[in-house]
Amino acid sequence: MKQKEQLEKAVAEFVDGKDLFVVEIKVSADNDIDVTIESDERDVTLDDCVEMSRYIESKLDRDVEDFSLTVGSAGLTAPFKLPRQYRKFVGSTIEVTFRDGHRQKALLESAGEEEFEISYEQMVQVEGKKKKERQTMHQTLKYSDIKTAKAVIKF
Repeated sequence: MKQKEQLEKAVAEFVDGKDLFVVEIKVSADNDIDVTIESDERDVTLDDCVEMSRYIESKLDRDVEDFSLTVGSAGLTAPFKLPRQYRKFVGSTIEVTFRDGHRQKALLESAGEEEFEISYEQMVQVEGKKKKERQTMHQTLKYSDIKTAKAVIKF
């Protein structure tokens, strides 16, 4: 897309000063633009998406290059892509999928720029005892060491 710089500038201008941030901008070979946004403090509303879509449309010129535009929120079931998304869910249960394929539901304790910390309960064999005991395990993980992580929805 020839107008990619204008697109990125328009998106940045729109979120500046708001509690919204950009998770991802995708532009396909057919000029299908998909912008995903998130908020630090609240759920993203339909009004947020409509307002952003209109703002972007006003900054791009369809006469120069035709495109389709979709603006949406990251959604509860979508895997996290940015450390900022992890920070939003500190204190909540998440599901981590490791590179080897195994999954672990855990409490997200903290999230920094390079790594995050989880805790979960696990049955562990204790030396000198016949029965396994439930123990709380703490683990610090680098974002690059996992395949995905996402929020667990509780009803």
